[in-house]
Amino acid sequence: MSLKGKHIGFGLTGSHCTYEEVMPAMKKLVSLGAKVTPFVSYTVQSTDTKFGTSDSWLKEITETTPEPIVDTIVKAEPFGPKYPLDCMVVAPMTGNSTSKLANALTDSPVLMGAKATMRTGRPVVVAVSTNDALGLNGVNIMKLMAAKNIYFVPLGQDHPFKKPNSLVADMSRIPETVEEAINGRQLQPVLIERYKN
Repeated sequence: MSLKGKHIGFGLTGSHCTYEEVMPAMKKLVSLGAKVTPFVSYTVQSTDTKFGTSDSWLKEITETTPEPIVDTIVKAEPFGPKYPLDCMVVAPMTGNSTSKLANALTDSPVLMGAKATMRTGRPVVVAVSTNDALGLNGVNIMKLMAAKNIYFVPLGQDHPFKKPNSLVADMSRIPETVEEAINGRQLQPVLIERYKN
């Protein structure tokens, strides 16, 4: 299957340390011919970290895709029945956003994009990056895994000894996960080995 002509929403939340892994996946989707509309959380818009400034990441996004950034809930809501996406990606998907999506809280443009897509019965692909996946947030991840039309980018423990509760998706596998999700299939295996000692 080709992604050419498919309209993909791509939402970024506040796991700043993974943006360097996420941006190549966004670029890959564009290179495959997809129309990629970026959604950014308020954290992405306003937080500078040792991994880069908010302005620098927003600049890279605008250089990656010509589609305007969706940076408010009001701008995100029409991507339901009015302008449906073929698929909504959330990468990285923080523990905070995982918890909110699993419990039907919609307080950011990214989560509204996911909710709007769920309203149309289209797939939502999540690429988890959280230090709490095997802790209190585990129940939320399982809720999403059991939910209809939600698909996971394969994920694994990034450092089981220093951060035993942490899981991070393999961001390079976002495009193939999207292809499978559009066909109604979960890319397998979901659980992979990421830690290299």
